[in-house]
Amino acid sequence: MRAKITYFITAAVLVFYFFLVGSRGVMLIRHGTPVTVMFGVAVLILPVIGVWFLWKNTQFVRRANALAAELDAEGGLPVDDLPRTPSGRIERDAADAVFTKRREETEDAPDDWRTWFRLAVAYQDARDTPRARKAMQRAIALHRTSPSDHPAPSTPSAPSSPPGEPAPSSPAAPSSPSGA
Repeated sequence: MRAKITYFITAAVLVFYFFLVGSRGVMLIRHGTPVTVMFGVAVLILPVIGVWFLWKNTQFVRRANALAAELDAEGGLPVDDLPRTPSGRIERDAADAVFTKRREETEDAPDDWRTWFRLAVAYQDARDTPRARKAMQRAIALHRTSPSDHPAPSTPSAPSSPPGEPAPSSPAAPSSPSGA
């Protein structure tokens, strides 16, 4: 609940800021000289980008929360029982151990949004936010394309390469949180 309140306060402050910046852009355009009109248009671009970014992030959070609720209803939501440091952070070794398990599950069922959701949580626990976000985006995309009444069937991985050649890498394949 605290995270929701913080998110809404931050969003409200941003919307207020976008309004202020936009009003300054309009004032510059109304001034009417070629330079102020160009600056006014440039200033108006900032709130447009900001609103778009805020909208996309809000949609991402809503979709991720919907997946969490669905997974919780199925009883498949990962349990937060990892040991923590005195400051409250998850211990790195424990997070890495869970990550390894989640990565293997995702490799075994790459078309199941549930495994990608749990992998995203494992990435976040391992403090790898960019990969956590990408894994969650993959889970959301898979959820949209998979039937909702049963898990998507897992498909075999890409065919193996001939002996002596390295296997092709998949951009959707999970990797370790340390990047190795």
